[in-house]
Amino acid sequence: MQIEAQLKQLSFEELRRVIEEAQRALELKQKQKREEVIRQIRELAAQAGLEVEVRVKPKMETKPVRRGAKLPPKYRHPNDPALTWSGRGQMPAWLKDLVAQGRDREEFRVQG
Repeated sequence: MQIEAQLKQLSFEELRRVIEEAQRALELKQKQKREEVIRQIRELAAQAGLEVEVRVKPKMETKPVRRGAKLPPKYRHPNDPALTWSGRGQMPAWLKDLVAQGRDREEFRVQG
């Protein structure tokens, strides 16, 4: 693609400016698209004899994803101590298999 070759020729600062301009252009297109969709919704509502109030959510600032400290294991595989589960999230396959075999999940709870 020709644009990729042109981008490779740009300096660091030129590339940063291109990115900033592209971001502004994208935001403008998104705003225009939202306005068009809102206009269409209002037209359809008016045709049906309805009135619509459109509330736009304020733009949320992106926050870094917080990764908490790793939780201690609550369950441990009986034959492979490296296989553990904190009890949060999806149950691991090894524990699902043991439970499906009729074993009680509490058998594998870490003591202490």
